[in-house]
Amino acid sequence: MSIKKVFSKTKPVCKVSFSLDINEINKAEKVAVLGDFNNWNLAEALELKKSKDGIFKGSIDLPVGKEYEFRYLLDTNNWMNDQEADSFVANVFGAENSVIKA
Repeated sequence: MSIKKVFSKTKPVCKVSFSLDINEINKAEKVAVLGDFNNWNLAEALELKKSKDGIFKGSIDLPVGKEYEFRYLLDTNNWMNDQEADSFVANVFGAENSVIKA
C-alpha cells in the first residue's frame, strides 16, 4: 500500500497517487477509490489500473487545503482502508474511512 502526494508549485492542487499490491487486496480483480472527491459514486470512482507487476495504480488531482475521506472498493463488494492514510474517522456504517490531507 502506498499513497504519494505531490503538491503543484504553480496551482493549488495536490496530485495523489494510490498503489496497492495484488497480495494486499486478496487477489481482487478490480480496485476503485471512492470518497468525498467523487461523492462516493461508483460511476465516478477512480479505477486503479493493474500493471504487469501486479500492482494496481491510479492518481487524482485534489484541491489543497482540505481533508478527504476515502476507501478502496475491491470487486464491488469489499471495502478496505489504506493503512498509510493521514488519519481515520468513523463512518455511519460502524467502520472507519481513511482520510487524506491535501
